[in-house]
Amino acid sequence: MPSPALDMPSRRAQVSPDEWALRVDLAAAYRIVALLGWDDLVFTHISARLPGEGHRFLINPYGLMFEEITASSLITVDTDGRKCDDSHFDVNPAGFTIHSAIHAARDDAICVLHTHSLNGIAVSAQKGGVLPLSQQSIFVLSSLGYHDYEGVALRDDEKPRLVRDLGHNDHLMLRNHGLLTVGRSVAAAVQAMYLFETVCTIQVRAQAGGGELVHVDPAIIASARQQSAQVTRGQGASLIWPGLLRRLDRRLPGYDA
Repeated sequence: MPSPALDMPSRRAQVSPDEWALRVDLAAAYRIVALLGWDDLVFTHISARLPGEGHRFLINPYGLMFEEITASSLITVDTDGRKCDDSHFDVNPAGFTIHSAIHAARDDAICVLHTHSLNGIAVSAQKGGVLPLSQQSIFVLSSLGYHDYEGVALRDDEKPRLVRDLGHNDHLMLRNHGLLTVGRSVAAAVQAMYLFETVCTIQVRAQAGGGELVHVDPAIIASARQQSAQVTRGQGASLIWPGLLRRLDRRLPGYDA
């Protein structure tokens, strides 16, 4: 029997078609993160800026597991962290700090995705950071920043440094903490994180082998964006998103409720 905490009325009739589509994609992203094992109980977060709403954005209800999140359960917060929806769930304060800073500074950051995965944190603790060891790594290294650890992200005075360290990149390694990606769509942020997580997993495994590692030529990394556009036929993340949603429909249906 479903918990009363999960018995939430649909918001579909209360929001615009554009907002509902964004809610569905964001709820799907949370469940994809759970499906791929990147969640950390309830302690990471994904946000999406509402269309035409300035810097208001959607984020997870604090306390729901990622595989439980639905389009209707997502919470709208304003630039001061105030809830704009009638929800008895709170908002993760660290989630608000990180996401509000990036949404306010980057108009192109429609979606911000943050993880605490084991392999991501392992590489974030390495002084050398991401190494050019795999084909996947060239796409991350071509758009990567680093942010030094300052404790749990609760203070407003950390926001300018987060924004500075992300710069115009799509990937940010939070030292001793985890990974963060931004995208012009939810799908783009998810695809960027898939690459980021894959790169870190490959690196940890390659290092565990104990042998001498071969690095990718920097000239190849410099042309990574052009290579990405060519290999996806210019479709970017829209190439993989419908398939991911079909996978969710088979394994974790209900995100679009």
